[in-house]
Amino acid sequence: MAEKEVLGTDMPRAAIDKFVAPVQRFLKVESTAGIGLIVVTFLALLWANLSNETYNAFWHLPFDFHIGSWSLGKALGDHAPSIGWLVNDALMTIFFFSVGLEVKGEIVQGELHDVRKALLPILAAIGGMIFPALIYLILCPGEAHHGWGIPMATDIAFTVGCMALLGSRIPHGLRVMILTLAIADDIGSIIVVAVGYSSGVQWSALAIAAIFLFLTWLSFKVGIRNLFVHGVLAIVAWFCFVQSGVHPTICGVIIGLLTPVTPMVAKTYMDRLIVTVGDAVKENRPMTNDQRKEVLDMLERTSRESGSLQGRLNTHLQPWVNFVIMPLFALANAGVVIEPKAISAVTFSVALGLLIGKPLGIFLVSFAAIKAKICRLPNGVNWRILLGGGMLAGIGFTMSLFVASLAFDDPAHAHFLAAAKVGILSGSFASAILGVIYMKLISKPSAAAEVPAGPTE
Repeated sequence: MAEKEVLGTDMPRAAIDKFVAPVQRFLKVESTAGIGLIVVTFLALLWANLSNETYNAFWHLPFDFHIGSWSLGKALGDHAPSIGWLVNDALMTIFFFSVGLEVKGEIVQGELHDVRKALLPILAAIGGMIFPALIYLILCPGEAHHGWGIPMATDIAFTVGCMALLGSRIPHGLRVMILTLAIADDIGSIIVVAVGYSSGVQWSALAIAAIFLFLTWLSFKVGIRNLFVHGVLAIVAWFCFVQSGVHPTICGVIIGLLTPVTPMVAKTYMDRLIVTVGDAVKENRPMTNDQRKEVLDMLERTSRESGSLQGRLNTHLQPWVNFVIMPLFALANAGVVIEPKAISAVTFSVALGLLIGKPLGIFLVSFAAIKAKICRLPNGVNWRILLGGGMLAGIGFTMSLFVASLAFDDPAHAHFLAAAKVGILSGSFASAILGVIYMKLISKPSAAAEVPAGPTE
């Protein structure tokens, strides 16, 4: 009992904790972010179809920021800021920063660290990007061909939500493979945005951005801990990207990849500190209030810096990304008037790219790689289950909407954008519904973990 008192397990809880704790538990459920996106998507559709004028007018409301005589609007020039711009170019940079943090963690310590383990998901992701793009270009070769990148993406939040709903019907091997595939898919989508949807590059602005990115790397390298310094460098680099013509979200990805994974405090120092404090507690040495505060401050600082900056930032950002930024993006971009003229070849090309191209590309490339003995299926996964995983990966949504907004950003192509949105929504929801039904039919909860692996040759 004395140990419990020392460790503080019986610390009194504030009355508000009784109300906050259930909310915190709910927000940690994997399917919650996906459910939130579905709700916001329907709200956007409802708003756009009831009053499309107010929907469009709201997101085009001017947004500006002043410091003395300096104005963000004047500084951006042709990029006149609006509420929609704030969401798509500013807040989405934070989303892509979190993607960069996630990718950095996976490359250094996660599934992408071991090339042999990551090879199958990476190859599958490539197949899951090429086939949808080919289907789009075959079905839509004319003026709207610029939208080839729209059906290439996988939405992690929706896909994870669907897998959470399926529970033990999803073998652990498939869950890891699909998550790794989605991360590799994100990397591919970032490359697509950088290469396919950046035009009129201002090299001088990009060079200045590169200087500030180098300073960011250098500040991490020398161990500067002040996040204000990193934040200022990041904002200046982002502003230069806006001016350069390269989409500013790429800046967020790069800074995420630069963020260190190594803890600031060495393990040997932490071990010595724990032993020192432990000895002081055991010996019950008398300490003044100032000494106690100094020890506790040291423990708090050491605890904070014993983890990596990448992990700490990723943990703090995830709730904001999942429950603020992504829902705002969906609200700003998912609204489209559902009417016959909004359905065209673009709609079918995007929907079929997600619904058929994704699972087909993932399955065929995986099949070819395994037959060629380059890699093998994960434990507990056979060919039928792999096909179901490919179907769930056909949920494009967030990234697809983002690419669509870049592909058809010309007002003259507004009808293509509307058609693409209908295709994204219909293709993503069809992939989710059919994927969940298919997995429920072919995988039993009790046997999900014991499904024999598919042939490896």
